[in-house]
Amino acid sequence: MSRLGRVRAETSAGWRSFVRRRTAVFFTFFFPAILIVIFGALVRTDPTGEGLFTEPAAYYVPGYLAVVVLFTPLSRLGSEVARHRDGSRFEKLATTPLTRGEWLVAQTVVNAAIIGLASLLILVLVVVLTGAEIVASPLLLPYVLVGVVCFCGIGAMLGSYTDSQDGAVAASNAIGLPLLFLSETFVSLAQLPGWFEPLVNLSPLTYFARGVRAATYPDAGTAAIAGLDPAVANLAILAVLAVVAFALGARSIPRTD
Repeated sequence: MSRLGRVRAETSAGWRSFVRRRTAVFFTFFFPAILIVIFGALVRTDPTGEGLFTEPAAYYVPGYLAVVVLFTPLSRLGSEVARHRDGSRFEKLATTPLTRGEWLVAQTVVNAAIIGLASLLILVLVVVLTGAEIVASPLLLPYVLVGVVCFCGIGAMLGSYTDSQDGAVAASNAIGLPLLFLSETFVSLAQLPGWFEPLVNLSPLTYFARGVRAATYPDAGTAAIAGLDPAVANLAILAVLAVVAFALGARSIPRTD
């Protein structure tokens, strides 16, 4: 079987495994939807211009997308790798032609399909429920795909280095929650202490948020990078981080248990 055939077969198996878990399917789409309802439709902009959610609704589109682009790969890949380790599946995988990198590619394709559908739902809900006026930028799809690749790599590392499936899920939440709110998604740099800015710049999610905001909400005034269009420049930075994270994630997957 060719490499493409091996990846296709593993992707098909991964998709069927996801669809069979009805609870996982439900919450993958329900969680971001309920966040939009709560923060976008029920919690309104503070008329005094202070506190959280004081920006126009379009400003927070990257944050809503980040919920699935960040949490779904971290939790799914982390728990999947840990589950394979617990069941000694990587030991069996080592006896087949399927490599660790191919296995991770297949899992990433499954996550990309899931997150692509969830992102489309999110964009529709944001526009309908909050009245956000966003630009339908062609860069949205590359941002979602590159973000998925990046966080699938990180999720694979979490699953490889934690001691159990529960530990992988806990680690993904412990890392994901701070990143979600401290990567220029819902909280702007102006609302954070000045000394914290270098830490914000270390987060891959920051470049996702800045780039998506520049692409969908130009009025946000996202800063250019080296004189380049911020939507393109942030995508390039995120792509480099994604390649590094994916390579490290593939390398971290154990050959045997």
